[in-house]
Amino acid sequence: MLFALLEEHDPAIEEQLRAANSSLAGIHAEVKRALGTGEGRIWEGILLTPRVRKIIALAGTRAGDRDIEPIDLFEAIREEGGGLAATILLRARNSAAAGR
Repeated sequence: MLFALLEEHDPAIEEQLRAANSSLAGIHAEVKRALGTGEGRIWEGILLTPRVRKIIALAGTRAGDRDIEPIDLFEAIREEGGGLAATILLRARNSAAAGR
């Protein structure tokens, strides 16, 4: 899900990353490395695992009465805190903070 969100180049997500002094290119590359090249794989979308369902629910809570937007999913990934995507975002945030 994080890979797809980064591929969209959503201005709100990019602003959150800039505010945290995180490198969009660096995070994107790390997610891509973690997923592998994808050669020989056929992707039919995002699998609805229990974690993805929880992230969607958290994003829905963030959105309230409006439609869920990419930034809601991005923040929900960080809020949920588990899984590879959250780990990559946390690592990027911590390395940016250490570099200040």
